[in-house]
Amino acid sequence: MGDHALPKKTREIRNRIFDSTLWNGFEFRDDDVIVAAPPKGGTTWTQQIVGQLLSGGRDGYVAGESHWLEMVAEEDCREELREQKSRRFMKTHLPVDALVFDGAAKYVYVARDIRDMVWSAYNHFSSFTETKLARINRPELDFPPFVPITADVRTYYNQFMAGDGTYFAGGFSIWEQVRSWWAIRHLPNVVFVHYNELKADLPAQIRRIAGHIGVAIDDAALPRLAEHCHIDYVRKVAGESEFSRIFARTFTNGVGTFFNKGTNGRWKNVLSAEEIAKADEVAERELPAACAHWLRTGEMPDGE
Repeated sequence: MGDHALPKKTREIRNRIFDSTLWNGFEFRDDDVIVAAPPKGGTTWTQQIVGQLLSGGRDGYVAGESHWLEMVAEEDCREELREQKSRRFMKTHLPVDALVFDGAAKYVYVARDIRDMVWSAYNHFSSFTETKLARINRPELDFPPFVPITADVRTYYNQFMAGDGTYFAGGFSIWEQVRSWWAIRHLPNVVFVHYNELKADLPAQIRRIAGHIGVAIDDAALPRLAEHCHIDYVRKVAGESEFSRIFARTFTNGVGTFFNKGTNGRWKNVLSAEEIAKADEVAERELPAACAHWLRTGEMPDGE
């Protein structure tokens, strides 16, 4: 890393969703790719992009082949990752100080306007099936229960802005997650991508991510890659894949819930002007000014 000091893990986050200890002792490979994001920040879209690049534009829902290492699940995925022959790509939602950070792996950080993330989180966490809730709240896990959302989306938004920025029961603040990654954005193995950039010029961002993770693509391959990374394509192939059964067990509307709209600004005709402005007030209080501006717009400071 040259003159850049690597971040060190200083804490563990454990609850009914996350177990950061699952990263401890993980055997990285130099060509690993980790997609990092706040929950509902554009993770799956970016996983699909990385998966398409690593697979040479293979048909299908390749994002589903990316493991979420810290997820509390019935099966530990680390053995499968040890046995995997192809280049690996994983995801994390953890703040940097709860993550084992590797100096050779490539990290792609993606996020979006906090209002859009909260809106998407509401759709996600209010749509868990009884089957999913039973799995999350199974008695052998000795953590406070996950309480499903029952409020309407406007109430949920206002509660979030008035609270500590936590999405998950017993989880962590989204603000601290964003702050922690912003602080290491200058590391050479970290690249920041914004949801707005993906929406505005997907081919350009595919090229940018490809350059960061060391995948060469030519002009002839780019249209196919972009088609395979479009939200409509991803929703369709996810619904046709083996993962559709997981979505059906997890969400009341299956794939349709997980890949809901993929659009920004759904809050504009619901919130008052004062409520909309509250997000900016909180972001400016919780984040460095340049970071708050980037999260809202996707614009990096001059020279970055």
